Amino acid sequence: RQMCIRDRYKSMVNKVKTATVIGLNAYQVFVETDVINSLPSFSIVGLPDTAINEARDRVRSAIKNSGFTFPAKKVVINLAPADLKKEGSNFDLPIAIGLITEEGILEPEKLDNYAFIGELSLDGSLRGINGVLPLILGLKEEGIKNVFVPYVNAKEAALAGSDMNIFGAQCLSDVVNHFSEAPLKQTVVDINSYLTENSNQDYIYDFKDVKGQQKAKRALEIAAAGAHNILMTGSPGSGKTLMAKCFASILPPLELKEALELIKIYSISGLLSPDEPLMTKRPFRSVHHTASTNGIIGGGSSPKPGEITLAHRGVLFLDEMVEFPRSVLEVLRQPLEDGEVVISRTKHTVKYPAKFMLLGAMNPCPCGYLGDKEKQCTCSEFQISRYQSRLSGPLLDRIDLHVDVPRLTSEELLNTQPSAESSADIRKRVVKARKIQAERYRNDGILTNSELTSKLIRKYCQIDKPSAELLKIASVKYQLSGRRYDRILKLARTIADLEGSENIQQAHLMQALQYRMNNRN
Repeated sequence: RQMCIRDRYKSMVNKVKTATVIGLNAYQVFVETDVINSLPSFSIVGLPDTAINEARDRVRSAIKNSGFTFPAKKVVINLAPADLKKEGSNFDLPIAIGLITEEGILEPEKLDNYAFIGELSLDGSLRGINGVLPLILGLKEEGIKNVFVPYVNAKEAALAGSDMNIFGAQCLSDVVNHFSEAPLKQTVVDINSYLTENSNQDYIYDFKDVKGQQKAKRALEIAAAGAHNILMTGSPGSGKTLMAKCFASILPPLELKEALELIKIYSISGLLSPDEPLMTKRPFRSVHHTASTNGIIGGGSSPKPGEITLAHRGVLFLDEMVEFPRSVLEVLRQPLEDGEVVISRTKHTVKYPAKFMLLGAMNPCPCGYLGDKEKQCTCSEFQISRYQSRLSGPLLDRIDLHVDVPRLTSEELLNTQPSAESSADIRKRVVKARKIQAERYRNDGILTNSELTSKLIRKYCQIDKPSAELLKIASVKYQLSGRRYDRILKLARTIADLEGSENIQQAHLMQALQYRMNNRN
């Protein structure tokens, strides 16, 4: 008799597969549904957040307005594993499917190879959600090949690969009817062709419109080629902000691996367009100096990506860099070194990637005219020292290129001849250098020179004896730290790649030293 009771109880509990996201990783979740002969009630257990608890009313109305019956009994929903925190509204659809299955409308056996993701409206239609691609990739790792998602998220979900069967549904009825008379059409996206078609795009700002500033343009080219950090210092109106905006136009196109990393980040942040779910441009994040620490590195009670993660594989631009609070600037030190940020909370810890290029711009002093040939600086030595000290030594140590941007002369301003090199021409050299690096590091797990570790520097940044003597003299004269020494070699490696040189020459090292050494450094 006890065996019969257990078998009967087992048949009454349905399990529907879905997933939840913590950080950038997804974990499979089983939505267990049980209907008990008791007074009507609806409870959800298994560490749900507020959005999931509110699913009770959404699901009830969606089921009734879709023409299905809602159990007039006690309903218990368990989200297993129960010790894993669940967040978001993507549990609406699997909960509704579990209840419809309990009513005998769907056969439980047909759902074994399927997972369900989506938020329900009261009328039964499916609304788009954030973080679809990470959810799909998490289910893919668990061996699940068939997934239902809201129609607006179908293109994004299909980026998980051709081996996944993605079905975009407009409403709850579409999902139910798929198993009977009206199967849904599978959504397919060719990722490689999409990247190829959209790799060459027009940019609003182009270096051909920037007059003069050849040294700064060269520094920005080197930074783009090796993914190095750069700081531009110059008087107001010298063109720092304009060149920073042009910087995006010389960045190389995204590799497929990089694009998928960014899609996961932007999907979780709710910043993806449903019509164009695949990012084809490297991010360029321009942050105002009133940004908070959490806004920069991420955080909150349920940690979300910050600006440094949104700038992953792209650029974080800090205009008027010294105007940022010291506390905000200092939190950049570890991510600049490690390429990731770890956010710890009481119940869990999340890790976000943060391999970004830091592009900073600042004035040399409070009035902005220190060293200007045409306008006199009115600041005292104390004011200048206090102003420049807002950027700490350890932070400056992590910036590879320091370049002065002088004010344009009257001849340069009046020159109307389009003699400047275009961004397209500069970009070709940058792409060529990046391809050299990708081929060199194909077995090392990195993509650019800026990611070289101390071990890899010894392997790929060897220099001849005259260059070693030059670097020895510079290390004594400028009291180079170990970090600064390594960054000079990485910068020289990038300059050599731009020149198409297999080995680092003395001229490459001298140019790297020139960009690393300034009046403060």
